[in-house]
Amino acid sequence: QLHLVESGGGLVQPGGSLRLSCATSGFTFSRYAVIWFRQAPQKEREPVACITSSGGYVLYGDAGRGRLSISRDNAKNIVLLEMQRLEPEDTAVYYCAATDRAACVPDEKAYNTWGQGTQVTVST
Repeated sequence: QLHLVESGGGLVQPGGSLRLSCATSGFTFSRYAVIWFRQAPQKEREPVACITSSGGYVLYGDAGRGRLSISRDNAKNIVLLEMQRLEPEDTAVYYCAATDRAACVPDEKAYNTWGQGTQVTVST
């Protein structure tokens, strides 16, 4: 059974950093693209960053450029999302999701396995 578990969220001050982890099990991780979405209060869920099965990545939106990085460790079956210089606008529940496609697509309908989410709050 496919299983994803996010961790690493929490409360951080503006300008701070967090590293989110998506631990996976139950499937051949190295063949799957994995994406991070986020959903802020009263807003639709939006894609943040995605990593392909081969390690290529896509960052979605201009706000995250230069502040976000995504990586994967196929030996440990995890995907990491490093976030720096966090802003209050980054406050959201962050979800990771996997697709058996090798490539990344920003459409959440393409992802059939989701984690439960981890809360990120950026505030003083």
